[in-house]
Amino acid sequence: SQTASSRTDIRDCSTDPPYLPPTATDTTARLAALRATMRTHHVDAYIVPSTDAHMSEYISEWDARLGWLTGFTGSAGTVVVTQDKAALWTDSRYWTQAERQLDCNWELQRTTWVESIGLWIVEAVPVAGNVSLDPFLFSIDTWASYSQALQGSGRTLLPLEINLVDEVWGDQRPPVATSEIYSLPEAFIGSSWQEKVAGIRQQMEQHSRDPTAVLLSGLEETAWLFNLRGDDIPYNPVFYSYTLLTHTSISLFVDEARLSASARESLQAECPGDLCVELLGYGQARAHLHRYAQGNVTIWLGTEYTNYGLYGVIPQEKLLEESYSPVMLAKAVKNTKEQDLLRAAHVRDAVAVIQYLLWLEKMVPRGLVDEFSGAQHIDALRKAQQHSHGPSFQSISASG
Repeated sequence: SQTASSRTDIRDCSTDPPYLPPTATDTTARLAALRATMRTHHVDAYIVPSTDAHMSEYISEWDARLGWLTGFTGSAGTVVVTQDKAALWTDSRYWTQAERQLDCNWELQRTTWVESIGLWIVEAVPVAGNVSLDPFLFSIDTWASYSQALQGSGRTLLPLEINLVDEVWGDQRPPVATSEIYSLPEAFIGSSWQEKVAGIRQQMEQHSRDPTAVLLSGLEETAWLFNLRGDDIPYNPVFYSYTLLTHTSISLFVDEARLSASARESLQAECPGDLCVELLGYGQARAHLHRYAQGNVTIWLGTEYTNYGLYGVIPQEKLLEESYSPVMLAKAVKNTKEQDLLRAAHVRDAVAVIQYLLWLEKMVPRGLVDEFSGAQHIDALRKAQQHSHGPSFQSISASG
């Protein structure tokens, strides 16, 4: 077995100078810039997660802050930066990848527990120090875990509404999505959005707590409710949005300019009235929610997908909290038409897989296929099937 020091594909920080493979990213300038911004804001430690404001499993390039700051491109991780230290926590799927992509500015912590991150912070940050994060990038539960981990330690958990990574990323940051948000074709709609809204309003009426509004933060919730689709995030047909649904109004927070003409028409066909969708800017969600929460209201939300930045503007006594919103649960139950559509999609996919297995039987013995070309080929076969809109994740291909 190779000793770590003789491997050339991973970093070795014990030598002088340290050895870095060509896959490692030089993060010295990025860290220096972030630390300068932290000093300006009196921040002693800054936490950067790998998610977006909707707790999405996959994120767009626009939201890949952790990847830009560290060079590490794995899908799951948490980073903490202080004035003299920087550490990445990630799970065992990514330890080798991290050793290939990180430079020696970074410590790799081989765990993902908030408790271990908390202990590290308490050791690295002096008493009375400020530990900051962007409240829009942490779920309610994750925020609570950090709060608990630092409780009684003398360190303050300080939410900062401006994102410090974005400040230093500046004009190098990839552009935000601009592609069209479109209506799902009639053939693929299980029920109209008006029927779905009526169903959710009925659930609001029947709930013992009598909620006056439902807040939707998960991107697939809004996409499902209005039968709309987009391409903002790879492998996921969703678009950046929030929805606030009351008994008499519907507010959709989205970049209105991106809606196709037919999508806009479908949303505003019933205006004015309680099935008229009011279009508001994506960035206005928090201010609007804050105003709404001043009234005599009860806001129903799913804690799994709602970020702390939005949650924090609603007074505790006006919250109805469940793990999943009624929309997430309704979406999980498919009607007969949707079931038929699912089965038909699986048949088309099975055809592509059978074609692939046949191709492999011919090509592999001739030594003409490797893991990468194999993955490309099955992607092409799937794409050739009618109605294909791309895979739901990057094909994971392995042999041997």
